[in-house]
Amino acid sequence: MHGQRPTISSLNGVVAAAHPHAAAAGALMLQSGGNAFDAAVAVAAALNVVEPYMSSLAGAGLATCWIAREGRVRTLNFTPAIHESFPVARYKRREDLQRGAEAVGVPGNLAGWAELLRAHGRLDFATVLAPAIRLARGGYPVTEFNVEETNLTGPEIMAWPALGAAWAKAYTDGSGRITPGFILRQPDLAATFEGIAAHGAAHLYDGPLGKAIIAHVQAGGGTMTMADLARVQPRWADAATARYRGLTVHVPPPPCEGFQMLLALRLLDGVDLATMPRLGLQHLDLTWRAIRLAAGERIRHNNPSPEKLAQLLSDKSVAALRARLLDGAPVDGPTEQWTPPVTGGEHHTTSFSIADGDGNVVCLTQSIGSPFGAAVVVPGTGVLLNNFLYWADVQPDSPNRAKPGAELPICMAPSISTLDGKPVLALGTPGSYGILQTQVQALVQVLDFGLPVQAAIEAPRARLLDGRRVVIEPRLDEAIVSQLVGRGHAVERTAAWSMMVGGMQAVAIDPKTGAKTAAADPRRDGYAIAV
Repeated sequence: MHGQRPTISSLNGVVAAAHPHAAAAGALMLQSGGNAFDAAVAVAAALNVVEPYMSSLAGAGLATCWIAREGRVRTLNFTPAIHESFPVARYKRREDLQRGAEAVGVPGNLAGWAELLRAHGRLDFATVLAPAIRLARGGYPVTEFNVEETNLTGPEIMAWPALGAAWAKAYTDGSGRITPGFILRQPDLAATFEGIAAHGAAHLYDGPLGKAIIAHVQAGGGTMTMADLARVQPRWADAATARYRGLTVHVPPPPCEGFQMLLALRLLDGVDLATMPRLGLQHLDLTWRAIRLAAGERIRHNNPSPEKLAQLLSDKSVAALRARLLDGAPVDGPTEQWTPPVTGGEHHTTSFSIADGDGNVVCLTQSIGSPFGAAVVVPGTGVLLNNFLYWADVQPDSPNRAKPGAELPICMAPSISTLDGKPVLALGTPGSYGILQTQVQALVQVLDFGLPVQAAIEAPRARLLDGRRVVIEPRLDEAIVSQLVGRGHAVERTAAWSMMVGGMQAVAIDPKTGAKTAAADPRRDGYAIAV
């Protein structure tokens, strides 16, 4: 109405996902007697088909869940450790692991999906995978975003002699490019999903699919083994939490790096942003400063112990950082890793949020690393492998240098916020280290300025990079931008609607009426459905 998206609400269930077909797959599960956990697996699998540049059953991820029957938030980590035989001494820089078999990390997504079903679902694999199988075998007309992602990444992948032909055959007509109207069919992937439907996750972790993956990886120079697959075990844990404006915000604990988001919120909780003009100088300056300060702490204290995390989020530590937040001096520091950022390696990730009529809520973020992951397609399976070892720090002089068998820190932060012990907001986003920034900006829009969740998602956002760089969507008042430059922010402009600042999908729940509202990000193919 009046040029705005309609409010997508229901007293039953809602799904917000990064593609219309994926959202529809989740909605179908809710309509067929399934719950939010069943819907989550259907959405995740469908995303493998319709956004192959961001999703794969051989990727990895995290979920934050409100489990209604238990009355609590729990998190599920299905990002496996670095494989035991990883030859870290072979590498000196990230670029050595950008593409190809040597960059492949241990697949975790399928194990995570299976655990969600086992622990809390109602439906079987055959039912929840049916939409993905239909989409893969029958095909679908690609979206504008499909075309953009494929054609932007294609030339780089095609330059790799060992990768280009198989990739082009799987996702294009063989040319490495697609045009609007192209129908993407993936019959090999459909057959793989049918094998999983019949045999479960063991089809990968102790079966023919795993053997095919390992054989192909090792033939390409990788060192992952069947023993590495056999060690995969998704892990349930209590969330890391912080209070903000009366809500408790929950994200997965370390090695998830979402505690950066919690720390930024703790800093801002001592500032009355609601009295300041929205998108004005003080709002943006303080929010960006808090994000940069929190990023510095996350980089200095990566993968903290529970005791160290409690110290970082304590009143004493926060008070010291808040003094720096408010002192007015420019903040200059890293936002990515201990090492300088490398161009061309943006994290390609997807996130979705679901609520059902029973009160369950799932916020899940999954990834394959770079666009199209390692660009390794396993012959005869349709399975695209991740390049998560590109995010393992291999520099010999780094204090965070990766170790074989060690946990892989991961910059995802699927979140659920509760009020008086009940879920009221689930939101997650892709965007590499920008994930930890985007979600802070969106929560401020909702909780400090009272925006409906769809409007909060659509509000202009920024991505902070190392030093003082801030990349903004240029939908801000230029006079305010000039003042921000005067405060020491090195402002750069991107597109008016840029995936550089994420692609958020969210669910808000009215604590009084129980109405559930789903909101989707127009920066990608976001789509919300109510049932």
